[in-house]
Amino acid sequence: MQRPPALPRLIIFSTLFGIAFGPLLTGCGGSEAPEKTTPPPPRLLPRPPETSAPPAFPGAITAADLTLGPVDKAMAQKGATTYNVKCQSCHTLTDKRVVGPGWKGIIAKRSPEWIMNMTVHTDAMLSVDTAAQKMLEECLVRMPNQNLSVQEAREVLELMRSI
Repeated sequence: MQRPPALPRLIIFSTLFGIAFGPLLTGCGGSEAPEKTTPPPPRLLPRPPETSAPPAFPGAITAADLTLGPVDKAMAQKGATTYNVKCQSCHTLTDKRVVGPGWKGIIAKRSPEWIMNMTVHTDAMLSVDTAAQKMLEECLVRMPNQNLSVQEAREVLELMRSI
């Protein structure tokens, strides 16, 4: 009896060997785990020295810019509309904090111009105002810029004054 030629037998053997053990060999890579990257901790803003002067930055709203009389109910109603669209997900009309502080009683804690500046110029306030920086440390979430106009912020202030 004649033996089959060696070359076809070698090809068949190599193919069967590759099919049987190929997946095992490719799955046996190094045992090193993929490198886990952890995000760096959030950087806190440097604290400026304590000062009693109002925040100084371009466009800052001062007490002289505001004339407050009795609560304007029409403005407060417009402020409520703005609140429902842009503020409600983070703030409540009670004293309870959700993401940001609740608004009830905020007028007793903060001046109207401070509230207006925090609403309109959030980034500037967080960079220069120690009270704003302290709130950021407590709340751990930076208030996003809602692009409120000065008029919208004034209407929101009236809402805050009405609660």
